[in-house]
This record gives sequence, C-alpha cells and structure tokens, in this order.
Amino acid sequence: MFRRTLIALMLLAAPAAAQDAPVVSERATFRVVKFAQGLEIPWGGAFLPDGSMLVTERPGRLRRIGTDGRVSAPLGGVPQVEGGGQGGLLDVAIAPDFARTREIFLCQSAAVEGGALTRLVSARLSPAGDALTGLRRVLDATPAQASGRNHYGCRIAFGRDGHLYLSTGERNERARAQRLDDLAGKVIRLTRDGRVPADNPFVGQQGVRPEIWSYGHRHPQGLAFNPWTGSLWEAEFGPRGGDEINVVRRGANFGWPVVSHGREYWGPRISRDVSAPNIEDPIHVFAPPISPSGIAFYDGAAFPGWQRSLFVAALNTPGLVRLTTDGDRVVGEERLLTGLARMRSVLVGPDGRVYLLVDSPDGVVLRLDPA
Repeated sequence: MFRRTLIALMLLAAPAAAQDAPVVSERATFRVVKFAQGLEIPWGGAFLPDGSMLVTERPGRLRRIGTDGRVSAPLGGVPQVEGGGQGGLLDVAIAPDFARTREIFLCQSAAVEGGALTRLVSARLSPAGDALTGLRRVLDATPAQASGRNHYGCRIAFGRDGHLYLSTGERNERARAQRLDDLAGKVIRLTRDGRVPADNPFVGQQGVRPEIWSYGHRHPQGLAFNPWTGSLWEAEFGPRGGDEINVVRRGANFGWPVVSHGREYWGPRISRDVSAPNIEDPIHVFAPPISPSGIAFYDGAAFPGWQRSLFVAALNTPGLVRLTTDGDRVVGEERLLTGLARMRSVLVGPDGRVYLLVDSPDGVVLRLDPA
C-alpha cells in the first residue's frame, strides 16, 4: 500500500512531459496527464462552449481553467458559503442555453437561522468571464439543521424536459431521508426559475413538499442523465458497504435507512433487509465499496471503446470506476487508477477526453489522453 501511494504521489507531482507510461484498460489505452494545478479541494466542474472549464473550490472559490490548463484568479461575485465539515462551494452547472443567457447554477452549503442547509443559486457569468452577476437564490433545502456539517449532496443535472434536478443529502440525520415534509435526502425537480413543475409526483398532497422527485437517499454525490435512454442516474455514497447506483424514478423511495447493503462503521448491519416492497432497488452495488462522488456518461469520440460507459469518481478506495451499461442496466465494472488519488468529479470534455478533479488541498485536474 505504501509503495502504491508513493507512486501515486510521484505521478501527481511529475511534470506533464514525464507522464508517458500508458495505462492499458479493458477497452482503451490511455495516459494520465496533469492538465491543471494550484486548486484547493476542487469539487465540481462544467465546460463552457469555448472549451474552458469552471471549477469550484470547496472553501468558497470559483475559477476558470483555460484550454491550455491555466487557472484564473478567483471569480468575483461568488456567494458566501458555510465551510465547516463537508460543506462549501460544491457543484456548478451551466444552463442549456448558456450561449445566449450566460446563466450558471451553483450548489453550496449555507448558514441560515437555525443552522445550515443545502442551497441552490443562479447567476450570470460576466462577458469577460471573471465574475458572477445577478446572484439569485433558487432553493433552500429546508429545514435547516443546527448540528453537523455533513451530507449536503449537491449535484445538479438538466433533463431533456428542460427542468433542473438537484440532489440533497440527509445531513447525517437518517430519518430525514424518509420524511416527505423535508427536502433533505431527496432528488428535487424544479423549473429553471425555482418553480415546481405541475407534473411533479407529490404536487397537491397535504404535508408533502412538492419539489420532491424521489426520496430515501443518503448522500447522493453523483447525478447524470443517460444520453441514450434519457433516464436519470444517481450515485449514492453509502455507509461501509452501501455504495450504489440508482436509476431515479418519479416518486420512488430508494429506501435509506429502511433498507441498505451497508454496515455501521463499527460493524453491524444498518438494516435487516437489502430489499423491501415499494422500495426501489439499486441497479448496481459496489463491492468492495468506493465512496462514489461525481459521475459522467461517456459519449465522446476520443475513446470509441468507452462508448456507453458510466464513469464514477471514487474517493475510497481512491481512483476511477468504469461501468459498462446496456440501456438502464450495468453489465460490467472496471476499476482504473486504483490508489492514484481521491477523485471528486469526472467530466467528459468537448474534446472527448476524460477530466478528473482530485480532491486535495493541493488539488489538480488530471486528463486522460488516448495513447
């Protein structure tokens, strides 16, 4: 283990020109290149139409990375965040019509009266690309919680229906995931301006939050639409042994903590059952666990053999996982770059290459190039 960790650190510290050793995987051969550096705990990223990238830093900064890998100074106009524990400035997504509106969305932890919560905001990127303007609060995942600063969730995805989907963690208070008067531990569906679509599953039900699309989630850190089926996939950061991939369905209960494949960190099972009536089963469970974070479907041209794969950023065991998909099924798993670094996010660039955000105070962006 020490030798593998040492090799990983040497690779991350090496200049790009020295990173020539090809990695042979099941369906591709690639090289790992250090694309950008000088980031503090990078968390989320999104590509802009010109090929540059917006990247969040968890302490509360947003930066722009050029196509040459140069990292900008922190952008102005970024909202203040609640930075304790796992909180901070987390995901970033650009609106589908960004080229016209320059609108972006950010997910963050925020301090409010009564504690902290997951917050979704929108803003516009200035023409110069160096600041945000018109910052607007879209949603607070209430109620706020006074204790703890963990499990915010905080991934953003846009559907073919034009609506915005947001994942929220249960804030390490398990019962919140099953409560329908509570926005924690959910996948939420909204219009771009924060209104509730009329066809959300719980609209009009007394005592139920109409923003909810699905519930029973622990700490959903990955969210992406399958470009071939149109379905929404979610990566669930479970407890020990409870990491899973779900296909999110309208109004469905995904079970946490009523059913789980996971165990308490001190040993015993969390639930007696791993499946139950009226609870949606995961389509894939990771064994051994990986602590999944960001996910991305691969539909690029640089790696033809990776078409129809789902990439999952892994925090522990650190690395990258590639899942082979067939429609809305997982039919294969390959673990890549095991032990290299804690991966927080994975993105597919407009060039078809795969970009990895390394979760570290000395964070970098790695790029996978065809070899």
